[in-house]
Amino acid sequence: MSDDQSGGGPFGPGGMPDLGGLLKAAQRLQGDVARMQEELVDLRAEASAGGGMVSAVVNGHYDVVSLRIEKDVVDPTDIVMLQDLVAAAVNQANAKMRDLAKEHMAKAMGGLNLPGLPGMF
Repeated sequence: MSDDQSGGGPFGPGGMPDLGGLLKAAQRLQGDVARMQEELVDLRAEASAGGGMVSAVVNGHYDVVSLRIEKDVVDPTDIVMLQDLVAAAVNQANAKMRDLAKEHMAKAMGGLNLPGLPGMF
């Protein structure tokens, strides 16, 4: 008798899906994902712009937790440049955090690759 018909795999007796087992696995996965999402707040990603003149650090919830601006880059006659550098540093830090969050959540998913989920994390 194969696993599919013995109840040892994802199928119960008679080749029917083991819905109870699938539900337990889904609940376990949901708990793992929730725990990982809580842990994301402790992750940090840093990026800089303008040759390091502006640096931003974001956490796993994409909150800016630190912003450093070297005084040499502050020019009252060119505020637009400073705004661009801040935006670039924050955007790059967020991009790094997206990659870190994907890696972190992939651990919770156990390598499970469901369509549409990567963009959620």
